[in-house]
Amino acid sequence: MTKDPTGKDAEPNLRHLAGESNAAIAAFEAYWHKMRKGKLVPRRSDIDPRGIEPLLSNAFIVERIAPGLARLRIAGGHLTDLMGMEVRGMPISAFIEPGARDTLAHHLVRLFDQPATLRLSLSAPARPSAPALTGTLVMLPLRSDLGDISRALGCLVSTGNIGRGPRRFEIVDAVVNPLDGAAIPDASPRLIMDDLGEEVVRMPENGPMTASERPYLRLIKS
Repeated sequence: MTKDPTGKDAEPNLRHLAGESNAAIAAFEAYWHKMRKGKLVPRRSDIDPRGIEPLLSNAFIVERIAPGLARLRIAGGHLTDLMGMEVRGMPISAFIEPGARDTLAHHLVRLFDQPATLRLSLSAPARPSAPALTGTLVMLPLRSDLGDISRALGCLVSTGNIGRGPRRFEIVDAVVNPLDGAAIPDASPRLIMDDLGEEVVRMPENGPMTASERPYLRLIKS
């Protein structure tokens, strides 16, 4: 069993910290639901930093700038520590390994368009001067002052020593909860255009779909 710098067993300490983090994230999500006040999505102006004070250093607000792309407008100090630099203005995908960014983009489209809440389980492998990390990323949609769903309140909580940044995470698991129902994928086929300009039917599988799970059935025109 590994030891922390004080000589105590590290694993029980990490489990304790993870339990505290889960409780804080649950309170963070509960505050967002409270601010809905019977509406589908709260406004950005409804969010008071005092309501998320336990996770203020982990919290952020992003602005959607394109389908599947959102940049940080406000970010707590923990995100700066993870990246090792100022993160305001960066895309939220900067915290995700390049190979998983298409998956994140797919989930961001659902978050803003459906709309839905998003919760990602994250993992960053160990490397020299940077121990292994686990984390949780939560994103909750918000309306801008213009009324469009183009903002999101989020928090990024990690467990473990950050070490030297930047730290980037793989997506281990994703839960997307549509606000009008249970966490299920859109099961209806969609006609879209492929890269050659031909119609393609997208047939989602049972269970949450990631960007790497894109089964297609091509329509052959006579």
